[in-house]
Amino acid sequence: MTLTVQPHRESVGLKTGQLYVDGQWGPGSGGEPWTHLHPATGEAIGEFAVATAEDVNAAVAAARKAFEAGTWSNARAGVRIKLLHRYAGLLREHAEELRALQALDNSVPLSFSGSIYATSVEVAADVFDHHAGWVDKLGGQTLPPYQGGDHLAMTFREPIGVVAAILPWNAPFLLFAQKVAPALAAGCTVVLKPSEYCTFTVLRMVELLIEAGLPEGTLNVVTGPGDPVGETLIAHPGVDKVSFTGSRGVGRRIIEASAGTLKRVSLELGGKSPALVFADAPNIGLAAATVVGAVTMGLSGQACVANTRALVHRDVYDEFLAAAQGMAAAITYGDPFDPGVLASPLINPRQLERVLGYIEKGKEEGARLVTGGERLGGDLAAGNFVGPTIFADVDNDSTLAQEEIFGPVLAVVPFTDEEEAVRLANDTEYGLGASVFSADAQRAFRVSRKLRAGTIGINGFQIEPHLPFGGFKQSGLGREGGESSIEAFTELKSVYLPLTDEMM
Repeated sequence: MTLTVQPHRESVGLKTGQLYVDGQWGPGSGGEPWTHLHPATGEAIGEFAVATAEDVNAAVAAARKAFEAGTWSNARAGVRIKLLHRYAGLLREHAEELRALQALDNSVPLSFSGSIYATSVEVAADVFDHHAGWVDKLGGQTLPPYQGGDHLAMTFREPIGVVAAILPWNAPFLLFAQKVAPALAAGCTVVLKPSEYCTFTVLRMVELLIEAGLPEGTLNVVTGPGDPVGETLIAHPGVDKVSFTGSRGVGRRIIEASAGTLKRVSLELGGKSPALVFADAPNIGLAAATVVGAVTMGLSGQACVANTRALVHRDVYDEFLAAAQGMAAAITYGDPFDPGVLASPLINPRQLERVLGYIEKGKEEGARLVTGGERLGGDLAAGNFVGPTIFADVDNDSTLAQEEIFGPVLAVVPFTDEEEAVRLANDTEYGLGASVFSADAQRAFRVSRKLRAGTIGINGFQIEPHLPFGGFKQSGLGREGGESSIEAFTELKSVYLPLTDEMM
């Protein structure tokens, strides 16, 4: 039987995607639209407009005009707070529809996006609710005179201006919210570029934001691939800040393109995150299930923060591998609308070939293949499916342990003591996340402080709206979430005011 998602497409009522510029939906000035192929079946799901440089220019001009007019940035705090909360409510109200659109876009199964907080619609709603609370708290300071005399020294936080927000395809709910919510809370205007592999979900999220009452020009959307759409956007002189989540190579290009105008930049660029499993972990089987689940379930390892390296103490190494293999065997694939399906295919044929290439490289470099390593066939042959793959006895210096694969591939590395575990964990160019599994609270805290990574989980892992998220080293620049996120979308201004008799 051939897998198909066409009936689901019809039930959702998928629309043709258009650009949204200066309060108007339209096809743009381009030629051929982008046809999106479903990752699980290869079927053509829908088409959307590909923006031209002219369209990007129009979107930036609309955002600049709206920012200078101050319709949003100068609106009363209460107005902005209510709108952001109203939008959070609309997201929750339309959660089922949005989850279905995501399943059509990137094939993340409903079973995952409905139950895992970090990839659910609920997390996006919570992020908007959280940042709404910052709108009336973006104050500065009044400082006492430093050199004597009668004067006031004050600081103010003001919106940075026009923001280019560039999204990846893998977690549209969270990443839309992490970029758009703080930008709007700070009073910025936005030009948004969704990934060409997850556009329809984002367009519907934009429609709901318009329904919430966002003024025209405050948010503009240009769709299409990175070249030419993203390239034009990141180099545009009318953009004040770029917020990007994606590959390290594109992040480097953004820094180069932003240098001409010294744009502010926030980058989240992936990782090779380790899970450190000590012999005294509360439950080795649960630790293995948690690690393998993060690498194979839902996004099939296509998540920047997934613990794709498992550093396991030699005393529990075999026990961990046995439990990991059992967890991998339980992962199911197929129609993302089937509640029994737990994991997605890879996003496109190019990524499929890339992951299979890494698997072959792992074999060549001498790692021991415990399970998986093959493209799935049968009813799944038309999709981009690779089964859960676990390599044991991996050299931490190998390609398998050092490069971000972005697929359901786990590299398991043995260690002997705490010092070695920390050294292996930090021996990478990345530094996005990590996990520590230990029943010894002092050890867990001590190790977490030694790890060079932006977010550490102890006996579990979660992304929270009020915590900053980002990476050390080549995992990026800046943070998203919490107060640090708001600061990243503002400029700090100092004002000196002498108090003369004429002014009193």
